[in-house]
Amino acid sequence: MSLTLGRRRELVSQSDIRSMTLECEKRNGVNLAQGVCDLDVPAEVVAGAKQAMDDGFNIYTRYDGLPALREAVADKQKRFTGVEVDPENEVVVGIGATGAFYAAAMALTDPGDEVILFEPCYGYHAATLRALDASPVFVPLSPSDWSFSAEDLERAATNRTKAVVVNTPCNPCGKVFSRKELEIIADFAESHDIFVFTDEIYEHFVYDGLEHVSPAALPGMRERTVTISGLSKIFSITGWRIGYLVCDAKWSRAIGYCNDLVYVCGPSPLQMGAAAGLMRLPDSYYRNIAAEHQAKRDRFCRTLQQAGLAPHVPEGAYYVLADLGRLPGATGREKAMRLLEETGVACVPGEAFFRDGAKGRPARFCFAKKDDVLDEACARLLRL
Repeated sequence: MSLTLGRRRELVSQSDIRSMTLECEKRNGVNLAQGVCDLDVPAEVVAGAKQAMDDGFNIYTRYDGLPALREAVADKQKRFTGVEVDPENEVVVGIGATGAFYAAAMALTDPGDEVILFEPCYGYHAATLRALDASPVFVPLSPSDWSFSAEDLERAATNRTKAVVVNTPCNPCGKVFSRKELEIIADFAESHDIFVFTDEIYEHFVYDGLEHVSPAALPGMRERTVTISGLSKIFSITGWRIGYLVCDAKWSRAIGYCNDLVYVCGPSPLQMGAAAGLMRLPDSYYRNIAAEHQAKRDRFCRTLQQAGLAPHVPEGAYYVLADLGRLPGATGREKAMRLLEETGVACVPGEAFFRDGAKGRPARFCFAKKDDVLDEACARLLRL
């Protein structure tokens, strides 16, 4: 027997997001590829982490996180979604929202299971499922308004369907799933008796007066919904890797054990910093974040339009998909590289979010940047 890589290696490769980030660094460009919110971390969050270190929160936590953070998450869910949560038995702190999703999928799916994803989709969702020997099945959203129908879901269903993933607001297209659309998904999940995994990491980045609806809040959905979120985006602490999930107690212990197996626990003092932010920051903080990013969205989309890169104006999250059709190149990556060469602005090619990788797929830009960085990016794009 010769030394070889495991077969899962073929399923996991460096993402286009990180690849374009590295290309941008080589050119000292403006990185609008990676979803790094570079705004200031709230003072309450930093102070909470520092105080925790001084107070001795520097060892392992319980597999599902520190009580202070689990209690803060439960309180937040009640305040913002209306869902009552038992912090002792229904909250698991994970290593980011991606880690929480991995632990949930590891605990609740089996090899050969199928999990429905809406397309365009966040690549880590599909890669995680493949790494666990589950199969992602895609339901395309209509490019005009990112809509879907109940019939689309039914066509994707088989006797192996185990779950559906809902990312609202959606990375990369910024779709905010409406209550009516979530009711369609709820009816589908109930009729097929499957789980709903929801990635709600951008729940506070919602624009134009729209409402973020958590699927677990819908009638009959609490038991079958695994709600995943985190603090990376709203507190600008992507490097802290503090995420969490909320689910019925029937599932939480198994998910927590998988979280323990893969990650052991989140960093103790950083959990306390996140808890301090959740407990001390007023609701106005979240409203202000949404208003600030709506203004950034509007400014950046105007620039894209003026540069001839027609945008799909997002309803939420902090990304915008834009058409690079006017740029030369046979693939989305070639077009994205041409844009980087000509303007020094990095984006993510559309192949990262669509399974067929066809030419003409829109590229993703992140606009969650400080004003001076966003100003520089806009100025460079207008050189086109």
